[in-house]
Amino acid sequence: MTNSDIKTAVVTGNHEYDVLNFQRLFRELPGIDGYVQSLEDFATDPLGGWKRYDAVVFFNYHQDTPGTVGGELDDAVSGSLSQLAASETGVVLLHHAILCYPQWDVWEDLSGIPTRGAAGSAADQTLRIDPTNTDHPITSGLASWDMIDEYYAGVEVDDNNNVLLTTDHPESMKIIGWTRDRPGGRTFCFQSGHDDQTWTNPTFRTVLERGVKWVAGQL
Repeated sequence: MTNSDIKTAVVTGNHEYDVLNFQRLFRELPGIDGYVQSLEDFATDPLGGWKRYDAVVFFNYHQDTPGTVGGELDDAVSGSLSQLAASETGVVLLHHAILCYPQWDVWEDLSGIPTRGAAGSAADQTLRIDPTNTDHPITSGLASWDMIDEYYAGVEVDDNNNVLLTTDHPESMKIIGWTRDRPGGRTFCFQSGHDDQTWTNPTFRTVLERGVKWVAGQL
């Protein structure tokens, strides 16, 4: 790592995942200084939480609306995420994180998905991914590619998103990658990223790397 690497919080929780290979993914992304941590640790960091980072990648799947469960920890999560969403810090929603907090308008604004929560899905699927806007820095110069991943079905993305990636898989949601403008900050949503079959795909890594750099204002 160098001083110019993008300091990135990678927030997990409420969903199982391959810990070793997921951490390896973020250690190997060029120019990304990733810190994998639980949502609770992220929200209660006594030295500043989200303010310490250039970008935040969410890979969690919490469903209860922050601030409704009760307790100091819940209040910390609610305050931290609300402040982050209103800040200039870049946000990436990766894979199941796009479906978090189905009753919370803060997450609807971040994700651009009005109806979240449980969705139809199937892992170990071959998906053809097609760039729709190769003028955008995240997808610049990319050609269509195939990868093994989990799809989500029955998920509708708002029309006011900037669509970057789609798939023609007959069971999958069509839009796979998109950006969102929010006051002061940038958001990139990327439905892909189920497990190491996807994480080792070179083009997936390129898109994720560029997505983090773009939301951090460094691409």
